[in-house]
Amino acid sequence: MDDEAIVELRDIRKSFDANVALDGVSLSLLRAEIHGLLGGNGAGKTTLMNILYGLYRKDSGEILIRGQKVNIQSPRDAIQHKIGMVHQHFLQIGSYTVLENIVLGTEVAHRFTMNLEEEARKVQNLCERFGLQVDVKATLDTLPIGTRQKVEILKALYRGVEVLILDEPTTNLTPQEVDTLFESLREMVKEGMSIVFITHKLREVMGICDRITILREGRKITSMLRSDASEELFVRAMVGEDMNIEKSVFFARETYATASVDRTFTPILELKNLQLVSKEGVPLLKDINVAVYPGEILGVAGVAGNGQHELAECAAGVVRPTGGRIWMDGEDVTGASIADLAAKGLAYIPEDRLHDGFLPRANVAQNLILGYHRLQPYSDGRFIDWKTVFQKSREFIQEYNIKTGGPQDPGGNLSGGNIQRVMIARAFSMPCKLLVAHNPTRGLDIASMDFVYRKLLERKNRRNATLLISEDLDELMLMSDRIAVIYRGQILDVLERSRFDKYTIGRLMSGIREVA
Repeated sequence: MDDEAIVELRDIRKSFDANVALDGVSLSLLRAEIHGLLGGNGAGKTTLMNILYGLYRKDSGEILIRGQKVNIQSPRDAIQHKIGMVHQHFLQIGSYTVLENIVLGTEVAHRFTMNLEEEARKVQNLCERFGLQVDVKATLDTLPIGTRQKVEILKALYRGVEVLILDEPTTNLTPQEVDTLFESLREMVKEGMSIVFITHKLREVMGICDRITILREGRKITSMLRSDASEELFVRAMVGEDMNIEKSVFFARETYATASVDRTFTPILELKNLQLVSKEGVPLLKDINVAVYPGEILGVAGVAGNGQHELAECAAGVVRPTGGRIWMDGEDVTGASIADLAAKGLAYIPEDRLHDGFLPRANVAQNLILGYHRLQPYSDGRFIDWKTVFQKSREFIQEYNIKTGGPQDPGGNLSGGNIQRVMIARAFSMPCKLLVAHNPTRGLDIASMDFVYRKLLERKNRRNATLLISEDLDELMLMSDRIAVIYRGQILDVLERSRFDKYTIGRLMSGIREVA
């Protein structure tokens, strides 16, 4: 890293209707550095980089590249200025090969014959230089998420970028893949490249970044060298309010240990030989056998798309399995309706907060009681007691810090993070024996995550059971008594807390069983 600024963003402002996404944000990116862009969901990180990459147009402010003011109107402009971006959701054609995806949209030496030998040599050279090994002849659909991310990085490198923006690049990677990615980024920096690393994970910025800029609610809070940083400082800058670090569950990390679970009792949830086959005959879940006991938090780890969504929906009664049985508190509830399961004490926090269990056209109060509207205290079984509904809703809005004008505001006016808070408030507000929670802290800031963790521990102390499905391995290792690892619809192993190790879990997430 040297003191030469290759990119400068000065007083960037951007609004979407009445929502101010960026309010005068300035940032400098030095040559040969990894610059961490840190902040909670909705802080403005991706919006700022989308402006630099030309996907959004700034309302005001300046962009300078190597000291010269530029006007970036599109990604094509950005690439001409040697700026590339790898998004969270890849823009790829699954039926094409790796090589075809990389060269798509560029000039090739033999346009009419499509002989890509020359291009293949260039890509292979990039693979070797930066440790991004991938089979350029492989069809993209056959590759795991980690390899597909390498393809996106190679696509940018092939176009000769000198500035690479990575948006939450570790979200769907195993720990081993994260380590490999970091090694590749260090090789890029050695060759003079500059990298913007967008993340909300504190450990990642401490592990890979040279400098860090923190955004909160569309404003720049601070920039600092990694040597001057600490996790506590990051949290205070991101949250904007004091947290009791000493009593924080979030900050306990590995030092936190859950109380032992007595598994001589009847499981509150038991899945026996559970199977799910799609309408097209594709096996989605294969012989799932897991049990969750009173007072237990059972975590489920896996790379996204390996059956977690289907497992959650089967356990919560949203989808009926095509084979096997589901037992709740000793009773066979296979095929029971969602309403019946709710009455028996099941609550569900779905993964897709925008499409599952939330009604944008209903008001906040109606969403807070959705699924429980026929149960006490909201109803006598025939009529809804709206006075109680609105009273309780006001309490939940305050307790769960839901940013809204009130219970009668339309649900569609809420931000993604506040929709998540509604989901969490609804699940925790009713007494339930079993909670099925799928990525419950996604979209929440650190203070809100800590609040959710405390609620989970309160459930544990009341001897309730939780099936915690999460793509955040740190979260699972912090909160779980056991972790079941799912790969291609199968549970490969269930690890006791004494066996928790991110690399052991990472191998299982990659489909590699431990050798006895």
